[in-house]
Amino acid sequence: MIRTATPADIPVIHTLVRDLAAYEKAPDEAKATEEQLREALFGERPAAFAHIAQDDTSGEVVGFSLWFLNFSTWRGVHGIYLEDLYVRPEARGGGYGKALLTELARICVERGYERLEWSVLDWNEPSINFYRSLGAAPQDEWTVYRLTDGALAELGSAV
Repeated sequence: MIRTATPADIPVIHTLVRDLAAYEKAPDEAKATEEQLREALFGERPAAFAHIAQDDTSGEVVGFSLWFLNFSTWRGVHGIYLEDLYVRPEARGGGYGKALLTELARICVERGYERLEWSVLDWNEPSINFYRSLGAAPQDEWTVYRLTDGALAELGSAV
């Protein structure tokens, strides 16, 4: 079962974010607190949205997606950028990842959004193969750039 996250899901979302960071070999980079997630998802001006994958039999939360709106100047409409998709290892192969992506695709179609995009680490072959099986295509001509930490502070304080 896929459902929209609620404030009561914040602790499990936080745990899953940390599990994802460990899976991606970067556990020390997951610094978000439960309060930051609560504010981002359920504050006065939500900046992100989340869905929960729950086992139909046990009710256990087995995965989540966290996403936000982007905008295409070329298409003239919003899209969804999927920041995180994670399914616990013991639940993989149960259709939860596909169900989470299906829900996001449904939202795109329903709202007239023309893109559903995300990034995947180049070494993550199981995920790459899964995404390709759904018809997703890599954007090989594009390279992601990021400013963070000292470089962001330096540029942001330049006069």
